[in-house]
Amino acid sequence: MTSSGKTTNILVVGVGGQGIILASEVLSMVALDAGFDVKKSEVHGMAQRGGSVNSMVRFGPKVHAPIIPSGETDILLAFEKLEPLRWLKFCHPATVAIVNDQTIHSLTTATSLERYPENVDDELRARFSRLYLTPAAEIAGRVGNPRVVNVILLGLLSRMLDFPEEAWLEALKRRLSEKILAINLAAFAEGRALA
Repeated sequence: MTSSGKTTNILVVGVGGQGIILASEVLSMVALDAGFDVKKSEVHGMAQRGGSVNSMVRFGPKVHAPIIPSGETDILLAFEKLEPLRWLKFCHPATVAIVNDQTIHSLTTATSLERYPENVDDELRARFSRLYLTPAAEIAGRVGNPRVVNVILLGLLSRMLDFPEEAWLEALKRRLSEKILAINLAAFAEGRALA
């Protein structure tokens, strides 16, 4: 999906504590190592309280701004399944949506300020013609750590971008501590196998 002449726009969304920032940092490292100009923005002020978190990663020959313009997201990487619906204005009909098939109540739905919709799966299927609704939380449980959902989804994402697998592994090795590296490498392999 990476094109040498165009900017690639990836929107990473989820709920605080899911590793959205880590995922966007690894993606940015891989693109930068491949020689692309990379810009990244993130909003994580509510992360500590379970609020919505997002990071925009843009890479290409020359990227002028870190914010993805409305309607220009190429890939939406969502760590919770309601979050993609909050970001529809940034997507277009051909946006690829990689979505963790998991319900996590954000601050607003957990406190009843907002109601969690009942037919989220149907709505996702209606909005995204290229939807990968992925049981990443279930796979993370099998791998042995529920916190590796982000790396499982990165593994799936890695199959959709023209970067070699080794580049992703090197970025993970540089970014993660030795203590958690092995389980994250296993999670990444599980994600790649999903494709």
